[in-house]
Amino acid sequence: MTGTWINIAAVLVGGGVGLFFGQRVPSRIRSTIFHAIGMFTLLLGVRMFLASQNPLYVLGGLLLGGGVGEFLRIEDRLASLGAWFERRWRQPAQESRFVEGFLAASLLFCVGPMTIIGSLQDGLTGDYQILATKAMMDGFSALAFAATMGVGVLFSTVVILVYQGGLTLFAAALQPWMTEAMMAELTAAGGVLLAGLAVSSLLELKPLRVGNWLPALLFAPLLVALFGG
Repeated sequence: MTGTWINIAAVLVGGGVGLFFGQRVPSRIRSTIFHAIGMFTLLLGVRMFLASQNPLYVLGGLLLGGGVGEFLRIEDRLASLGAWFERRWRQPAQESRFVEGFLAASLLFCVGPMTIIGSLQDGLTGDYQILATKAMMDGFSALAFAATMGVGVLFSTVVILVYQGGLTLFAAALQPWMTEAMMAELTAAGGVLLAGLAVSSLLELKPLRVGNWLPALLFAPLLVALFGG
């Protein structure tokens, strides 16, 4: 769970800085930093894809997973989940913004492909590089959130610990059933999703429904188990 602890530390540090100095950080600096993280994430995804031993399994996983994801409308459901929580917990303007900050930060830090990919990677292989990258983004987001929403943002670390840490421990429990070949294709499929996330959200080059590709993380290793021999 190393990646989760790094993520928690980044949110606490970023949120703490935001509480005291957030308003003084120019938006152009935040934008430049996020674009730098976006480029790093894109290249990290490419490097992960190169771990594939047979890219056809990755392609098959993406095609099957993307079809299932579109059928289940995973991306839309994730967005609807966030909207539901926002409506459910929206506070009157005169009341404390603690709950609003807590909820907004928790959703941002936990609902998304990078959380799932990184937690699986950390739990299955012990490689927390994806979660460390996510931690950098979450830290700067926490800075901006805390500057406007207050200390509630810091308490989102409880949700990160339970949700992201839980996914990591679940993945670790699956590790004995994963062969080296299955791990390679799952890593490669995760790399494609990371690259898509960078292009769509971080660099804002082209909108992609990356959330609908999440089933590829299941189908790519499953195809190896079925046809890998």
